[in-house]
Amino acid sequence: MTSPAPGSSSTRVRFAPSPTGMFHVGGARSALFNWAVAKQQGGTFVLRIEDTDASRNQPEWVDGILSAMEALGIRKDDPAFEGPYYQSENAGIQKDAAQRLFTEGKAYYCDCTRDALIARTGNQQTGYDGFCRDRGLEYAEGRALRFRTPDEGETQVVDLIRGNPTFPNANLEDFVIARGNGSPVFLLANVVDDIDENITLVMRAEEHLPNTPKQQLLWEALGHTPPQWAHMPVIVNEKRQKLSKRRDKVALEDYLAEGILPDAMVNYLMLLGWAPGNDEEILPFDELVRRFRVEDINSSSAFFDVKKLTAFNGEYIRALSVEDFAAACAPWLQAPAAPWAPDQFDEKVFDAVAPLAHSRVALLSEITNNVDFLFLDAPIIDEDSWNKAMKTGAAGLLTDVRAALADVAWEAEALKDTVTTVGEAHGMKLGKAQAPVRVAVTGRRIGLPLFESLEVLGRERTLVRIDAALARLVQAATPSDAEVPATAE
Repeated sequence: MTSPAPGSSSTRVRFAPSPTGMFHVGGARSALFNWAVAKQQGGTFVLRIEDTDASRNQPEWVDGILSAMEALGIRKDDPAFEGPYYQSENAGIQKDAAQRLFTEGKAYYCDCTRDALIARTGNQQTGYDGFCRDRGLEYAEGRALRFRTPDEGETQVVDLIRGNPTFPNANLEDFVIARGNGSPVFLLANVVDDIDENITLVMRAEEHLPNTPKQQLLWEALGHTPPQWAHMPVIVNEKRQKLSKRRDKVALEDYLAEGILPDAMVNYLMLLGWAPGNDEEILPFDELVRRFRVEDINSSSAFFDVKKLTAFNGEYIRALSVEDFAAACAPWLQAPAAPWAPDQFDEKVFDAVAPLAHSRVALLSEITNNVDFLFLDAPIIDEDSWNKAMKTGAAGLLTDVRAALADVAWEAEALKDTVTTVGEAHGMKLGKAQAPVRVAVTGRRIGLPLFESLEVLGRERTLVRIDAALARLVQAATPSDAEVPATAE
């Protein structure tokens, strides 16, 4: 890698994901916090792909990381961006570092097995006892290389979020830095890569905090000043359990696929553990960057509130122009999201109702159910909506509404007045009177403004759907042959 250009900021942060799955929202938060620091300080954001686990790494996951980061606004063509580097390409200097530590007496080879350790100590929970420290073993296949930790004193970690936690060195066992086959383990590889890439601030998840004193000792043993550290709070679900991909929806791609706008996601993730002050929350990223301070990140766990994220998204959707909103809806207006055939979709019809939907959807994916009745031959009936709307009196109301709509002026206000008048004749206020009409025509009790929707749908299609609803009501009210009592002979 190359050193920072002369005159550039010395601040260098990094994001180091493993390409082993979908892009976790926790990783997205880490990337954004690091990106904010780099942008604010005119520094550099280094992307390092930690790809040394060959059994789990897949090339497509690297592409997924890059595309997810780009969706969040972290783009390769930005001057603050550097990389991606690949940890596997640094294997040579990692092995050199391990050998140097051995040569300088700061590490030693060990052939102890777990069973041998338990036999010596009589305790399955005891950490490594330093048995091979002074045996003078040389490298041989199967011998691990252990770092020689100090016996006395303590290691203090300068953490911008958690103060300066200290770790008694006596509690740190001589940990493995290279496996029996000579390959460096994560602790060493991570440090060597950070040194090679001139990283000055390591901002990562708090689960790595226990590793930090070990890594700080490695930095010092290799002759370098450790970076500043910042361990971000864990992200939890509504039960205050750490987000888990086995239990929770955690993939950034899944949220984007259901219609969370990238800008809304960025805004929300930036507030997981940090706040810009003044009780403000909905802010553009540039303003969030301006106010961001690592020292102000809360050390307590951060709740990933899906309802709040959805509310944020609704705010961002409403901030779009109608034209931009319509364009953003495009993926949900075609296969596989849309239940209608391509030739059934009418862009002019959608443009007519887009202003109605603009203020009503919180997820872009909700647009499909809101407009499907316009493009299908018959509405998709939600049975719960049908059962709640089509109660006693619904058939009579629909019959009279159908008759009144046959020759009324076909515009929203006139349609509303008509249903209001018919409803009053049946002793119903407009709210109750329009429910059977809405379900008959759209299939659902909740949706776009009814009378504007009817105006767009047109008289003929509206009357056909009311007729179909009436036929279903009549059929439900007529006993089937199986239900008719047998005539006595």
